[in-house]
Amino acid sequence: MKVLIVGGTGALGGHCAINLASKGHDVSIGGRKPAHAATPMAGMPFLQGDYINGDFTPERLKAFDWVVFAAGNDPRHVPRDADFGEFLFRANHVGVPGFFAACREGGVKRAIQLGSYYHQAAPQLLDGNGYIRSRKAACEGARAQARPGFDVISVNAPFMVGSVPGLPSAIFEPYTHWAEGKIPIPHFGPAGGTNFMSFQSLSEAIDGALNRGEAGKAYLVGDENLSFTAYFQLFFDAVSTDVKLEERDIEHPLLPDVAIPQGRGNWVSFEPDPGDVELLGYRRRDVRNAVAEVVAQFRA
Repeated sequence: MKVLIVGGTGALGGHCAINLASKGHDVSIGGRKPAHAATPMAGMPFLQGDYINGDFTPERLKAFDWVVFAAGNDPRHVPRDADFGEFLFRANHVGVPGFFAACREGGVKRAIQLGSYYHQAAPQLLDGNGYIRSRKAACEGARAQARPGFDVISVNAPFMVGSVPGLPSAIFEPYTHWAEGKIPIPHFGPAGGTNFMSFQSLSEAIDGALNRGEAGKAYLVGDENLSFTAYFQLFFDAVSTDVKLEERDIEHPLLPDVAIPQGRGNWVSFEPDPGDVELLGYRRRDVRNAVAEVVAQFRA
């Protein structure tokens, strides 16, 4: 199939692009900027554009059979001079449905919306968090564009961990260097926890959704429920240190409170539906392996 991965220059989209290309698909990537030169995505055809601005028109999308939407639309991508709420509305309430409408008009057969897990795994957070409400709007707005002959499926993922060859990471490189003892942060993890999933598991789930997913469905995918302390401990274990982290109910410099929507000290835990796991065909118990791959890539 001819597949376009919008957001394919980033971590999750890039890993998905590499995985689908390994299956024999003709993969192109789309994004605001070209792929990092050191990554495998740099050798794939590139379609430049910003979905928020409507750059991916039906005419530009008509060459593709399948589309995976993995573009970043979370607080990390808000321009510094932009109003947060206004940006989220443009990106998730308007931009995402508009992109999927363009896919439909361009003759795309099947499209995946890669979304966030909070509104499915912890719907009680919706009332107090505009970001989570906007991700729910993106999930529902994308699938609302489906018509006979154009299938839309959402894959909603939890905290992700993994690496893409050659791609820097402002998250995982510091985690690795902290575990190596190169960043002077005390040995603790913040209270609370969530569900974690590897890049590899998610790429397999997206592949499964493209090939076997039920049209119109929003799949809540995930792997292991871990405390944040246990998660950070995996990085220390991977560098073969004897350090044992303790849990503290204080803000962590590498996982600030703003990055924990449920609030420090709280959990968002769930067990993915076994039938969905089997249908989508993604591996479980892969988080430790993903951390080991991260450490191998970013170890000083």
